[in-house]
Amino acid sequence: MSAQNLLVELFVEELPPKALKKLGEAFATGLAQGLKAQGLAPADATVTPFASPRRLAAHLTGVLARAADKPVSQKLMPVSVGLDASGQPTPALLKRLAGLGADASAVAGLRRAMDGKAEALFFDSVAPGADLAAGLQKALDEAIAQLPIPKVMTYQLESGCALPGWDSVQFVRPAHGLVALHGAEVVPVKALGLKAGNATHGHRFEARVDPVPIAHADAYADTLAQDGAVIASFAERRADIARQLAEAAARVGGGCRPIEDEALLDEVTALVERPNVLICEFEKQFLDVPQECLILTMKANQKYFPLLDAQGRLTNQFLVVSNIRPADASAVIGGNERVVRPRLADAKFFFDQDRKKTLESRVEGLGKVVYHNQLGTQGERVERVRAIAKWVADKIGADSKRADRAALLAKADLLTDMVGEFPELQGIMGGYYARHDGEDPDVAQAIADQYVLNRSETADADNLVSAALVLADRAETLVGIWGIGLKPTGDKDPFALRRHALTVLKTIELLNLASSLDGGGQQQFSLAELLRFAASTFKANQVGEGVADEVRQFVFERYANQLTALFGANTVDAVLSLEPPIGHITGQRIKAVRAFAALPEAPALAAANKRIGNILKKSEGVGESVNAGLLKEPAEKALFDAMQATVPGADAQFEAGDFTASLQALAALREPVDAFFDGVMVNADEPALKANRLALLQQLHRAMNRVADLSRLA
Repeated sequence: MSAQNLLVELFVEELPPKALKKLGEAFATGLAQGLKAQGLAPADATVTPFASPRRLAAHLTGVLARAADKPVSQKLMPVSVGLDASGQPTPALLKRLAGLGADASAVAGLRRAMDGKAEALFFDSVAPGADLAAGLQKALDEAIAQLPIPKVMTYQLESGCALPGWDSVQFVRPAHGLVALHGAEVVPVKALGLKAGNATHGHRFEARVDPVPIAHADAYADTLAQDGAVIASFAERRADIARQLAEAAARVGGGCRPIEDEALLDEVTALVERPNVLICEFEKQFLDVPQECLILTMKANQKYFPLLDAQGRLTNQFLVVSNIRPADASAVIGGNERVVRPRLADAKFFFDQDRKKTLESRVEGLGKVVYHNQLGTQGERVERVRAIAKWVADKIGADSKRADRAALLAKADLLTDMVGEFPELQGIMGGYYARHDGEDPDVAQAIADQYVLNRSETADADNLVSAALVLADRAETLVGIWGIGLKPTGDKDPFALRRHALTVLKTIELLNLASSLDGGGQQQFSLAELLRFAASTFKANQVGEGVADEVRQFVFERYANQLTALFGANTVDAVLSLEPPIGHITGQRIKAVRAFAALPEAPALAAANKRIGNILKKSEGVGESVNAGLLKEPAEKALFDAMQATVPGADAQFEAGDFTASLQALAALREPVDAFFDGVMVNADEPALKANRLALLQQLHRAMNRVADLSRLA
């Protein structure tokens, strides 16, 4: 049972680049899990995934040629069923033993043990450990079957390697080679109609030899690099590309840097086996086009890395990650420069043509563009967003006329050639065209900012017109899409409602923070009012009653998810159960509750608060007016006096925004509260006495739960 390192490789045609990283990780993980489950690999085995455009591979340490034998104990049946009165085996027992490959001679070796209340017979045996060939075959089959393949291909097997009874196979791409090495020995496994060997293939054009023999499992990566001109490790290839990009930008000078895009870096890593970063350039005249257009066309269509100067402006130079390393790269550079030129020329043409018509002249055409068959056209949607934007503007102190104008023009760029070619630029191009048309700067900026939060960029709350448009657009989407029954389910969210909810939260946080900093006190923008007004802009058959409340709960769930990761579930639940204003005040409340929870009095007060809440739920028509003359018991008098001394100060601190001090002041009520429940019968026989005690508890409950529902801490 000698342990050796194991190498398994599937050599295939070019794999889908956007899926390669996950495929490589899943292949290695699946193999490792399968071998560990069979005892062929130790639990702490090191697993190294490899993934290049034409291969998936995994290297595992300490894999056994044969797993250790395992003792197996199998319950057969109760003793009373398996043995007769004289202790002889019954036919049922003999039949069961025969099914396990044993006969009557095994009866004497059966073990008796209690199984619940009855004694049972157990058959103890030793299961032989799995052989590597069989175990690896099982693990390989399972790993391939469980790969997250985006789309399966069916292809004909090559001659000479067909499986009996099969003439085709299904996989993500046609497979042409299989390597399985345990140390230096080939493991005889099969996959996708292929038999395992010890040779693979290197770079299409630059490999020193082909095929490339692998002498040992541990020599895989080095051999491929030296003889095959391939960096097999996805992580190493990615790091090499990042290093070369930085070095190339440094050679350009002037503080230039390649644009940061992790997804693009992953995709390019999946497209090359031997990366070589080259510096290219295009004509400066194209820089007259908005840089977002040029950047997008270079990234999306050509997989190039645009270069930005020290101020973040696009330069006329870009970086190409080539898959070959010729001695003279001028032909490669020239070819890429020729390829990008028509793309940039198209962008310039679109930009020039679009500016010949104003955004306002395009608005009428939105009436012919379907937004959703149950919600009407984009033109109808624009009218709803306009109404909501004006309402929001009035609430936050923005210019309602500018907000209305921004909402009117916000979707007009959908009808431009540039956005038709690059939908990702919707809003951005509208901002450029609005400036060209001479629109108010705040209006143009609002149009450009309408998707800024969706792009994970920093939002600027200075332009209140932008905030009004963002909230109006998202509220209309949330209420409308939810109203027609297309709410998110599981991991499916085709209309990005979760993302829209986070955008609303972020915008309201910024608005409420700005309001407080400007001396606005606690006059906070209300999510509930926003959603109710948004719902009112739809027709009755589109959005029914209760939709606004459902969406409000949905948004607060997203809010709770964000805060729980930072502050813990109980604390966040206690605060958000009261649905306080969104923003920094919520954060202050959470911090206050955390400080309160650390006090020795907190557990008892939280438990008492929960008890009070339960009592009040069972009572109807409870008032808050306490008649001091009806307080008879010493404990209820003491609680009343303590509340008179404590609650006014706690309320004043709450109104001043000092939530921590407000809660800590209430800690003084612990002893009188405990004494009240120990010595006072709330449900007294006399109705007036009972009502008075309930009113006392109602006052206490209100005072204790202004910052948060403290019962959630119990």
